[in-house]
Amino acid sequence: MFEYVTGKLEGVSPTHAVVDNNGIGYFINISLQTFSAIDAKADVKLFLHHVVREDAQLLYGFATTQERDIFRLLISVSGVGANTARLILSSLSVTEIQAAISTENINVIKQVKGIGLKTAQRIVIDLKDKVVAGDSASEQIFSSANNTTRHEALSALVMLGFAKSAAEKVLDQILKAEGGLAVEELIKMALKRL
Repeated sequence: MFEYVTGKLEGVSPTHAVVDNNGIGYFINISLQTFSAIDAKADVKLFLHHVVREDAQLLYGFATTQERDIFRLLISVSGVGANTARLILSSLSVTEIQAAISTENINVIKQVKGIGLKTAQRIVIDLKDKVVAGDSASEQIFSSANNTTRHEALSALVMLGFAKSAAEKVLDQILKAEGGLAVEELIKMALKRL
């Protein structure tokens, strides 16, 4: 719903920032990484993730789109909520998370306070095909355009009766090999492989 907010930094702590944008103060939950990036600045730009719950609407802000992408991948894992994902991002850098997932190093993730063995294993298993690690210049996550396309294609395939896990695997393989495809092309290619 919201992509980013820019404005004057009215207040900041290691867990949240208050950004004034045209007279409206936005309370935004942040990680320690983002806190370090914005602490000394007067004007900031935070990339947002909007969480709507029964009892609250929350904004999570990130200094970079890479951090937000990792956050979104983490909350897609069963049992990992927004606060847990923020805690992981406060304890480990984006590079460390990508490296731990791609090398299946469960112990690094397990060192984060509140993350047990099963949750760490689930994070690695669910995200190892979605995260690519390399040298810092070439580190990538699937682009958000690919994530949106993948999500729409996955929804369509599940509605057609295919198993979600099988469809996810095929879609990830196609996106890795082919890159930016339209939803229709992605679905057609996946149907040939399923």
